[in-house]
Amino acid sequence: MEVTFLGTGSAMPTGDRVQTGLLVTHDDRRLLVDCGSGVLHRLAATNAGYEGVSTVLLTHLHLDHVADLLPLLKARWLAGEEHLEVVGPIGTKGLLDALLSVHDYLDGRVDLQVREIVAGETVTVGGFSVESQETRHSIDGLAYRFAVDVESDAAFAFSSDTEAFAGMARFVAGCRVVAHDCSFPDSVDVDGHPTPSRLGEAFADSDVDHLYLTHFYPHTEGSHEAMCAAVAESFDGTVHVARDGLRVSIS
Repeated sequence: MEVTFLGTGSAMPTGDRVQTGLLVTHDDRRLLVDCGSGVLHRLAATNAGYEGVSTVLLTHLHLDHVADLLPLLKARWLAGEEHLEVVGPIGTKGLLDALLSVHDYLDGRVDLQVREIVAGETVTVGGFSVESQETRHSIDGLAYRFAVDVESDAAFAFSSDTEAFAGMARFVAGCRVVAHDCSFPDSVDVDGHPTPSRLGEAFADSDVDHLYLTHFYPHTEGSHEAMCAAVAESFDGTVHVARDGLRVSIS
């Protein structure tokens, strides 16, 4: 399995970080996780391209995670691709229906399939086995664990936007690599997102090997090294700063 960080920014993107998006691949399987503004351009620069990605999995419906959905649909249509599946939490179908009611010339251009899932389900998405967990954010959302198939152990997990809590650490147990929201430094008092110290404390007893911090607001610029150190005060694994274009192979 390989994970490519397409976008590691937030609702306030910076020059080198677009909004949230991950590409999960294994052999000929390709799954786009979230599709914020700028992600389509990052995807176009990968070997898969937007032509090679026919399934999108959404963590939640905030704009910085869904803004490039219709641009992706239009690009695939213009490239001659005929299908797109969008999977996400309750409300995903309503979002797509509303977007297409505004941009009605795109309705019917591709075979669009929309599927909604709830926390606790294990489903097959884009050929991967995906397990979901409820997050703690300002709207309902889902974190995900990814395995190459239903008979394999999960190798990778993505927290989505969420506060840090012990239940999330338990949910991702057994995953070698986890990407987790770490939007702000400790100096910012925030709800719905973790600070580094809170994240480290929540993962103090975790067996995760590699924790990648992502979803950075501009407030974190110049503080990434200190943020990693704050997480590492309680967390025993290796802490990394994710960046746009970073590829991580998970054996």
